[in-house]
Amino acid sequence: MSPLQFLTDLLNPDLAFLPKALTVATLAAIMCGVVGCYVVLRGMAFIGDAVAHAVFPGLAVAFLLSGSLVAGGTVAGVVTALLVSVFAQDRRLREDSVIGIFFVAAFALGIVIISRAPGYAGSLQQFLFGSITGISERDLYVVGGATIAVLLTVLVLHKEFVAVTLDREMARALRLPVFRLDLVLYVLVAVAVVMAVQTIGNILVLALLVTPAATARLLTDRLPVMMVLAPVVGAGCSVAGLYLSWSWDLPVGGTIVLTLTGAFLVAQVLAPRHGLVARFAS
Repeated sequence: MSPLQFLTDLLNPDLAFLPKALTVATLAAIMCGVVGCYVVLRGMAFIGDAVAHAVFPGLAVAFLLSGSLVAGGTVAGVVTALLVSVFAQDRRLREDSVIGIFFVAAFALGIVIISRAPGYAGSLQQFLFGSITGISERDLYVVGGATIAVLLTVLVLHKEFVAVTLDREMARALRLPVFRLDLVLYVLVAVAVVMAVQTIGNILVLALLVTPAATARLLTDRLPVMMVLAPVVGAGCSVAGLYLSWSWDLPVGGTIVLTLTGAFLVAQVLAPRHGLVARFAS
């Protein structure tokens, strides 16, 4: 399928779900790209995977109550993020240990809850693997509102986030509220992950949070530039992945992730200062 044919399909009223999917995928990529910069710089990629699993009990409860899966997943993800941020303040335990405990417990709770509902597997399949046909008008507004809220929060707290990311002890010496900043960042990660789950799926969502930021990190040493490049890479690969999946009838989540991985590998080889070619040439 040519790009022109894809554009024609986007404008086709009978395929109204396609532009919705494209919009949600792009917004989720922008949100994850910005938040992912802090995640990559802090070396906390594990929390993205943790939140993706932790939303499961919220989805299970929402399914049993015939409620919104997005709302249920958001609540569960945020609650888990809050618990992690509280218990991770105890320096006797590493942050990744606390994250591992809570995300496994949350996922197990989800399994127990959902086992009480017969016929649940098909209903939650789009959550696990992503679905371009499951995007509703309400989802557009929810993801759009979440994107605006996340970007505004980052804009207001960027300097504080950077200070905590680069040197936590110095941030404490400067009397910054490190605990509250951790709390806010974990919640932002939770929101970004839940919003991205709709198109890319629970299993693969970590790629959208980490890979664009990691790619941008290879291309620049400046954080402001990185925070612009990451959402651009994420959104561009999401659009390209959606186009390829639609053209060749491939799973949308997997195709987007492979596109992101391809961009990362190209940057790893050809990045002007940190790529393999530049390092061998120097």
